[in-house]
Amino acid sequence: MTATRPKITDEHRRALLVTRHLLTPATRATTPEQVVDALLALHATDPASVHLSAAARMATPSVAELERALYTDRSLARMLCMRRTMFVVPRALAPVVDASTARAVAARERTGLLKVLAEQLGHDAAWLARTEAAVLAALAERGEASATQLADAVPRLKEVIVMAPGKPYEARPRITSRVLSVLAAEGRIRRGRPLGSWASSQFRWMIAEPHPELPLGLARAELAAAYLAAFGPATTADLKWWTGWTLTDIRKALAEVDTVDVELSCGPAHALPAHLEAPAAPEPAAALLPSLDPTAMGWIQRDWYLDPAHVPELFDNNGNIGPTLWWDGRIVGGWTQRPDGEIVTELLTGADPGREARGSIAAETARLTAFFGDLRVRPSMRTPLERRLTAG
Repeated sequence: MTATRPKITDEHRRALLVTRHLLTPATRATTPEQVVDALLALHATDPASVHLSAAARMATPSVAELERALYTDRSLARMLCMRRTMFVVPRALAPVVDASTARAVAARERTGLLKVLAEQLGHDAAWLARTEAAVLAALAERGEASATQLADAVPRLKEVIVMAPGKPYEARPRITSRVLSVLAAEGRIRRGRPLGSWASSQFRWMIAEPHPELPLGLARAELAAAYLAAFGPATTADLKWWTGWTLTDIRKALAEVDTVDVELSCGPAHALPAHLEAPAAPEPAAALLPSLDPTAMGWIQRDWYLDPAHVPELFDNNGNIGPTLWWDGRIVGGWTQRPDGEIVTELLTGADPGREARGSIAAETARLTAFFGDLRVRPSMRTPLERRLTAG
C-alpha cells in the first residue's frame, strides 16, 4: 500500500516564504550576510538588485555594510553560475556553487569565446592563453584595474568583434569584456568595487583566491539541500529550473539529501523535515522587491504567490520579473522609480489587499525612497508594468 504524502497548503508555503525570506519587520536582518544566508543567492545581473534585495530585508539598510561584505571582508562572492546568471552567494557556499554549476558554465563560456576568436579574428587557444597570462600579470602588478586600464596594458584586448551581424542591434565591441568574463567565470579574477555608484555595472578587477576543490556529486547534493532549505518545499521542476541541471542530475542530488515527499496544490514535491510544521502565522507586511529578486525568481511554478493572469505585466519576454510589490506572501502589484526620484506603486487588478496593506506599502515606499537618496536606477530588464509606471 502506497503511503499518503503529507499535504502542504499554499498558505503554509506562504508562511514559510515570509518567515524565511525576511519579509516582515520582525524578521529583518542586521547584516547583509544574514540576508544572503536566508536566500541562498541574490541575483546580480543588475548590480542595483543586490543592494535593493538586501535593503528590503534589513532593519537598517546600508550600502556601506554590503560593500564591506563584498569588497572588504569578502564574506559574499559574486559568481556566474546557475543558468548562466550572475549571483552573489555566501563565501562559505562558493566552492559548492563553483563545483556544482559554475565550472560547467565557465567551460561553455571559454568554448564560445574560442569559437568567436577563431572565426572572426583567426586566433587560437594559445593566443588566448598568452593574452590571459598578460592580463593576470597586469593585475598582479597593479593590484586592481578597470577594463579600460587592462586594455591599455594588454593591447590585444582592444581587438574588435561583431555581435549579432546584420541585426538591427548589431554591435562591434572590443573583446575585453569577453576575455575578462571568462577569467572571472573560471574564478581566476574577480570583480572589485564599482567604478561609479552602487548601481554601476562597471567594476575594477583583481586576482581571485581559488576555490577549494569539491567532488561534483557532493557539491550538487549540498546545493540541492541549500536550495530546499531556502525555497522548499519545491517541485522537481522548480529545482531543475533554478539550477539549470538535467533531470538525471536532480534525481542523483536529491537521493543524497534527507527529503520528505509531499503533496502541494500543484502536485508532488520535495521538502525538508522542518517544513512539515507550519510556522506561526507571520504578521502581514508589505515589501518592495527589485527586479530579479530571488523570492520572486525562486520557483518556476508561481501560482501560489502570483495570479497567472498578471504574468504578462510583470515579466519581460525572457522570463525576467520586474520590481514587485508584496503583501502577506503574495505579489499584489509593482513599482518603479521615476526619473525625478519619486517611487510609484500600482496594485494589480483585483489585488487590493485593504487599508492596512496600503498603509504598510506607503511606509515601505518611504523607506526605499530614503535608501535611494539622490540616486536614480532603472532596471535593465523592462516589463510592461514598470514601463507604464515610469512614463506616468
